[in-house]
Amino acid sequence: MAACPGPAGVGGAGAVYGSGPSGFAFDSGLEIKTRSVEQTLLPLVSQITTLINHKDNTKKSDKTLQAIQRVGQAVNLAVGRFVKVGEAIANENRDLKEEINIACIEAKQAGETIAALTDVTNLNHPKSDGQITIFTDKTGVIKAARLLLSSVTKVLLLADRVVIKQIITSRNKVLATMERLERVTSFQEFVQIFSQFGNEMVEFAHLTGDRQNDLKDEKKKAKMAAARAVLEKCTMMLLTASKTCLRHPSCESAHKNKEGVFDRMKVALDKVIEIVTDCKLNGETDISSISIFTGIKEFKMNIEALRENLYFQSKENLSATLEAILEHTEDFTDSAYTSHEHRERILELSTQTRMEVQQLISVWIQAQSKKTKSIAEELELSILKIGHSLNELKKELHSTATQLAADLLKYHADHVVLKALKLTGVEGNLEALAEYACKLSEQKEQLVETCRLLRHVSGTEPFEITCIHAEETFQVTGQQIISAAETLTLHPSSKIAKENLDVFCEAWESQINDMSILLREISDVFEGRRGEKYGYLSLPKPMKNNANLKSLKPDKPDSEEQAKIAKLGLKLGLLTSDANCEIEKWEDQENEIVRYGRNMSSMAYSLYLFTRGEGPLKTSQDLIHQLEVFAAEGLKLTSSVQAFSKQLKDDDKLILLLEINKLIPLCHQLQTITKTSLQNKVFLKVDKCIIKTRSMTALLVQLLSLCYKLLKKLPVENNRWVSVTNKDTIDGKT
Repeated sequence: MAACPGPAGVGGAGAVYGSGPSGFAFDSGLEIKTRSVEQTLLPLVSQITTLINHKDNTKKSDKTLQAIQRVGQAVNLAVGRFVKVGEAIANENRDLKEEINIACIEAKQAGETIAALTDVTNLNHPKSDGQITIFTDKTGVIKAARLLLSSVTKVLLLADRVVIKQIITSRNKVLATMERLERVTSFQEFVQIFSQFGNEMVEFAHLTGDRQNDLKDEKKKAKMAAARAVLEKCTMMLLTASKTCLRHPSCESAHKNKEGVFDRMKVALDKVIEIVTDCKLNGETDISSISIFTGIKEFKMNIEALRENLYFQSKENLSATLEAILEHTEDFTDSAYTSHEHRERILELSTQTRMEVQQLISVWIQAQSKKTKSIAEELELSILKIGHSLNELKKELHSTATQLAADLLKYHADHVVLKALKLTGVEGNLEALAEYACKLSEQKEQLVETCRLLRHVSGTEPFEITCIHAEETFQVTGQQIISAAETLTLHPSSKIAKENLDVFCEAWESQINDMSILLREISDVFEGRRGEKYGYLSLPKPMKNNANLKSLKPDKPDSEEQAKIAKLGLKLGLLTSDANCEIEKWEDQENEIVRYGRNMSSMAYSLYLFTRGEGPLKTSQDLIHQLEVFAAEGLKLTSSVQAFSKQLKDDDKLILLLEINKLIPLCHQLQTITKTSLQNKVFLKVDKCIIKTRSMTALLVQLLSLCYKLLKKLPVENNRWVSVTNKDTIDGKT
């Protein structure tokens, strides 16, 4: 959203939320730390599992012993990073400092124990007799691992409490300032308070944006997105509505308009707190009824369960569940906007399904007393018939709702009524205002009812939440447009009243646009398409200055493909942990090799987050751009390593150059893949890119380790080498 108009110091709060899932420009310090904890934790857990599952082979090669020790050291290093993060959180939150520090101490002790028990490289030497290791005390490793996981979990839970507390505190500050804004009587005072309000809304937007990204429950995530969308739009409305009230203090419609904005923002703020605390304020319960599609899905699962268990549920419950579903279809048949053909077909299918369920119950009763093959076949046939009828009913309901929505959106696409209201306001025509206000109210009722029908056929819980949000938005915004138009009609020369009406009309138009996108997404889900968003990705959206991607369109991954991507991503995440462990060994963290290695590790981790639908990369274009930079950074690393190799003895130099010559072709191959256009094969392209990135990251780990060992062998006076020129670095020459 653009910056709010108005005097200096007032604008800016409207741009708080921005675009994208998180919608903020920078992270709060605590969120960075807690995300760092998660980044550390995942590979750490995997490494512990590797240790615990290690088999006690009688034959222990040097390679096996080195691998065991490397895992133990990696765990200890990861624990060290984890403890630093935990201590930083503790220092900023004194009320939880003692608990967090105790958990950190336990984690540190467990990490050191694991490192000691896995120090087995000298096990085959005589001096190691009597040494306690993983082979002699496997129970000790398991105990240490349990203690470590327990302490890690404790810190994460405490950090989560801190985040929730921050959001609640931030919300309370916003509410307190809003109360001051409601009572303000002078424009100068309003400017001062609104400036403070803007800063507080920025803080609240950052905190809730991070929280939305961290939510795993898709339903909660959709609710958070809806609440934040309300706050984003209402921030601009609050500004213009308040200014209009101050300019026209005796105008009743202006006060009504402003009160509507404040009320809606308070509800949205409460909704955010309900989501983060997972409890209803004032003891309220969720009264939203189940949608028809959700009801049908559960009903089909219940009747299909009869194949395995004839006593799974009672006949009465089955009949009652069906009647509840068919009762909801009355929203369609009772609607004045449903065509006669659709209404008749819905009633016909409802009657047919009811009869088939009665037939199923009759066969069900027989099957409980007679376990014959013919009865079992008859039961199976009844289940299949009901399933078919319910699918036909779903198709008819979906067709009714989506056709109605499409027609309505097309009819109101030019926003004739909004334009007429603006014109009558400027003209001060009260008679015309009444006429067009009535038309807008009719349009509002049509849209509200259509959203209600779309919710029944939405197919997913997040879409259901979005439909409810759209319904509420049309309901509230419609009334606010009318009150804003009335204010302008009473004061036709008022620039601020005109500006206020424009803001509410823009919100209405924006919601119409959102509804058309929602309609398309609902149809995609129903027809088995995923649209731009599927599983772990958001694929792809138009992006300027990227000719290679203009023709890229979404592919449809099946469950196997998604599982493959997730597995590749997980391996990549673990490799980045290994790379970070190698980087931390270097004393000179500004070393050129370390710098390029750190950059590559960070980018690889962003790709891992992308496979989980998280992190800064939101679209396939973001991914491809990141990979182009990743490949270029790899070539820079090889140039720097080659420069270092000139300081080495011939044997060491040869070993290092062999490793470089493995990485260079991979960099060029990745660059080729990113520039290749694969029509309708987005998944294939992403899959290839992840595989190449994983291979490059594995080589990165080896190179960092090898360079560190070779650096230690150099005399002190040779412990620095001349960097390659900028041109060579950029060109990736070797």
